[in-house]
This record gives sequence, structure tokens and C-alpha cells, in this order.
Amino acid sequence: MTRIRLTGARVVLPDTVLEDGDVTVADGVITGVGVPSRPGDGDHTEGAWCHADTVDLDGHWLTPGFVDMHVHGGGGASYTAGDADEALRAVAFHRAHGTTTTVASLITATPGQLLDSVAALAGLVEDGILAGLHLEGPYLSHARCGAHDPALLRAPDTVETDALVRVARGTIRMMTLAPELPGALDLVRRLADTGVVAAIGHTDGSHGHTLAALDAGASVATHLFNAMRGIHHRDPGPITALLHDSGAVVEIINDKVHLHRGIVNLTYQAAGAARVALVTDAISAAGMPDGTYALGPVNTRVHGGIARLVDSDTIAGSTLTLDRALRTAVHENRLPITDAVRSLTATPAAALGLSDTIGTIEEGKRADFVVLDPDLRVTAVMHHGRWVRDNAARDIRDHR
Repeated sequence: MTRIRLTGARVVLPDTVLEDGDVTVADGVITGVGVPSRPGDGDHTEGAWCHADTVDLDGHWLTPGFVDMHVHGGGGASYTAGDADEALRAVAFHRAHGTTTTVASLITATPGQLLDSVAALAGLVEDGILAGLHLEGPYLSHARCGAHDPALLRAPDTVETDALVRVARGTIRMMTLAPELPGALDLVRRLADTGVVAAIGHTDGSHGHTLAALDAGASVATHLFNAMRGIHHRDPGPITALLHDSGAVVEIINDKVHLHRGIVNLTYQAAGAARVALVTDAISAAGMPDGTYALGPVNTRVHGGIARLVDSDTIAGSTLTLDRALRTAVHENRLPITDAVRSLTATPAAALGLSDTIGTIEEGKRADFVVLDPDLRVTAVMHHGRWVRDNAARDIRDHR
């Protein structure tokens, strides 16, 4: 049995910080969370760990592994390419920044291209490398297409959906759609009935359209505010409905580009950390120099770390990593670290139906951790009880 003991950590729990925390791991599973035992306190378990690999974290932060429920790529690699080896490089890049659970997002494409990409990545989900696939489109609003090619957007199609489900072999975890489209509510009901998260996004729909989708089983807002009809005092639109719904988890991209700091803070005030999920929406350009990068069938240009379509000023994903989203949330939005970490871990895990295994540091859950220095910069990452190496891509492939 492989045993690891992490001591001297500031362990971030959902509602508090455990100072001088002590976390034990056996064969990739958390077996204990507490403070070091002291002589005479009646704890006789210390001897069982005398041969454990003990690491003194010396006051560093210890958080659960980050969960990114909306990401298209990073480190020069893209999930939208539909290539398994390229997907491994993207996983490795974000894992080095603390993301231990990834849902790979695919952008709108032709029916054939989308089928090919889903088929190519399904095996990585079955191998446990990806936590699922997210289809962001093609059933989106032309008026709120964002970086999606409007020529490829379409209304929900049962035949196409059936084909995607077949090739995915149960690996589709989430689908984003505009609820105002013909057939959208029927698709929301079908997704909810089969355990796939129906997400509302890229929508020009009304407040009523959104309420109807939430009633039908939709449970997530894809990058709230972005590519979405805004708020008007006589036309509250989808944002108001999503913020008021007590069960909806709302994604936000906290990169200081997609949203003003005041909007981020307003979202937390309205929904709370238990309903706000910080996501990257990162493309292959994350971690790379400025230049031109493909995002599925469209091309983007990156200047100053901001990605836009090559032929317009439309924002096209981000170059964000979740550790940077955390630092921004704590240092600039002034959120308590417990709230910021919850939005990176427990909240997205719950939204994806993965709370039984990940998202918090507690006994019985997977040993996925991020170690951060006092400035919240990543110093180490553990995944499934293994420290992530510099050559993480090879490490991932070796343990498929």
C-alpha cells in the first residue's frame, strides 16, 4: 500500500481553513483529515503511518484539485482538434496549473467533424483521463454566436443527437444550447433524463424561455453574461432568471477580460460560492506566445494574452488557467479563499455530478490536491495520489 502523509498545511475546506492540517492518503484515496496527534490524546493511529512518505508543507495552502468544466485546450493543444494525443497535451498543461479534473469542450462544427471529435475523445473519458465531454453547440443562437461560426449553427436535430450519443458511448457530460430554439426544451428534458447536464448559453432568449428550460431540467449557465442577452429593467432576460434560480450553477470567466470586477462580485453576492463555478474557457493559446491559433473551424488572434476572432473584435475563449482565476478572485475580487476555492472545486464537481469522488478534502475521496505558496502560486499538484511530474503528458499516457 502506497501511503503519503501531508503535514503542516493550511487545508482549505468548503467553509473554513484547517491550520497546521494533517492529511493522509493510501493508494490514491484520502484516509484522514485533521491535525497532528499529540501524546496522550488517545489517538493510536500514528504508528500505522510511521513508514509513510511524509511531506511537510510548511504552511503552504492545500486545496482540492481544481475542476474545469469548460475548457477547449491549452499549451498549444486543442480538444477541438479531435486528436487523442493532442488532448493529452492539453490535459497535461492544465494539470500543471492545478486542474486535476477536466471536461473537454468542443465548439460548433459540421455534423461530421463533431462526430469525429467525439469519437476520438471518448476513449480518454473511458480511461479516466477526461471527466467527460462538453458540447458547446451547435444548437446556439445566431444573434449570440460569439466565436462560433454562425453558418454552422442549427436547431436541435434528433437524428444528429442520436448519432452523437452513439459514438460518445456515454461520455457526453454536458451540452450547451439556446433554449429559445425550436425543439430545445425537448432536448433539455432528454438530456436531464439521461444524466447529461443541460446548460443554457449563447442565447438571445427571454426570461420566460430561460425559466422554461430550468423547469425542464437545465442546471448550468454557460459563461454567464457572455454571449447572452443582457439585463433590462423591463426585459430581465436569461441572466436574471439564472441568478434567481436556487439550483442553477453559473459559470464565470474571471480573467479580467470577459467580465468587469464589479460584475464578478455582483454574481457572488447574488448566487454565492456554492453556485458560482470559475471556468477557463481556455483555447490552445493558453500558456503560449501571442499569435494565431485555431479554435475548431475558426481562427483566432491572440494579442496581449487576449484571444479574438481574426476578422473582428469578438472575444474567442481565453488564455486563462484556473490558478490565475483563483489569484484574481482572492487578490482583486477580495473573496475569502474558501469561497474562491469552492468555485474551483466543490461547486463544479457538484454541477457535474462528481461530488462523491472529488471536489473537497475529506475521507474517502480521491487524493487530488494543489499545493500553493502564500501568493497562491502552484508549487505542486497531486492527482490520484501521485505527484504530477514535469513531463506530465508522458505520465498521463503511462497510466492510461
